[in-house]
Amino acid sequence: MNNKKFFNNLFQVSSGTTLPKILILAIPFLISLFSCGSKGNQKNDPAGMIISYKVLTLQPRSATLNTDYPASIQGLQNIEIRPKVDGFIEKIYVDEGSLVKKGQLLFKILAPQYEQAVRTADAGIKTAEADVNTAKMQVDKVKPLVEKDIISRYELESAQNVLQSKRAALAQAKAALENARINLGYTTIVSPVNGVIGSLPYKLGSLVTSTTTEPLTTVYNTGSVYAYFAMNEKQLLNFSRDSSNTSIHTKLKNMPQVTLILSDGTVYEHKGRIETINGLINTTTGSANFRAVFTNPNGLLRSGSSAMVRIPARVKSAIMVPQNLTYQLQDKRFIYVVDNHNKVKNTAITVMDNTPGQFFIVTSGLNTGDKIIAEAVSNIKDDTEIKPEEVNAASVYQGLE
Repeated sequence: MNNKKFFNNLFQVSSGTTLPKILILAIPFLISLFSCGSKGNQKNDPAGMIISYKVLTLQPRSATLNTDYPASIQGLQNIEIRPKVDGFIEKIYVDEGSLVKKGQLLFKILAPQYEQAVRTADAGIKTAEADVNTAKMQVDKVKPLVEKDIISRYELESAQNVLQSKRAALAQAKAALENARINLGYTTIVSPVNGVIGSLPYKLGSLVTSTTTEPLTTVYNTGSVYAYFAMNEKQLLNFSRDSSNTSIHTKLKNMPQVTLILSDGTVYEHKGRIETINGLINTTTGSANFRAVFTNPNGLLRSGSSAMVRIPARVKSAIMVPQNLTYQLQDKRFIYVVDNHNKVKNTAITVMDNTPGQFFIVTSGLNTGDKIIAEAVSNIKDDTEIKPEEVNAASVYQGLE
């Protein structure tokens, strides 16, 4: 029955037939009609066409990859300058942030009591010297009389003991003078190292004591600086693992120099070296601290500043893929692999951690000879057939060597 005849028969109903019944009878036919029309159009849908994608055949490669770690800069020495005597700040010879040399004068403390102590100790020496001379004269006087048996030997021994006592008193007076001079020397404070002056919390006239909580200032020795950074436990294992079974000390000694990336993104002109690894993993953070040292001849690096330590890693033979060709889903990373039938499979891979924007070193999930889609795409379902267009590997890995 054709459609026209069907509709004529459909609407030739008896007077007892209602309109809703007619519609109910018509609905199945309409659904079938539109369904057939839809199937007919699907064959010409462009979505059903096989799309071309660039693909890359993986081969082991050698390269140097960088990994960046946030770091904190500290001077080799952060020396707090504290007064050893009580007094008022009489003079301040430096300003905050100024560069100082070892032995340069920093502060002068007004403490007249120590000057008086020096004068008193000096007078004590003169008194002691006079007592020694008197005791010596007494010995010289008694000695010939004893030799002539005019007086007993007891008198001579008694005089010699007095002389010995006076000489001890003289030595004690000299020690007191030396101590007084040392205390007086503490009223002038000099820098113990080359470095940079920190804050100056006390101003002229401030009273300071040897028990003052806050230091007069801090001198930061920044001729060379330490860059402290941390690796998590997984990164530490990758760093420590070595097929030659060399010790950590030997591995650090043979490591290439590291680079410092400053807070503005520029590369510091002087290279550095990693010196030590903390022997313990922090149970709170799950990481171990590293220390790298950099020279700082121009004083550009300041204690307390932040930077990034960039560690180069030489890879001799490994499967590497551009990071932008992968995607992450929950805690797993995936890449599009093309099989021998040109069908796509979403494949989970395991990679080593390194700096974003470069290449991932694949530790599992991919093998030599596998083909991957070599362009940034998304939402390709498994078993989707594509038309592969092989790309030159040199163009993908350009600048990697």
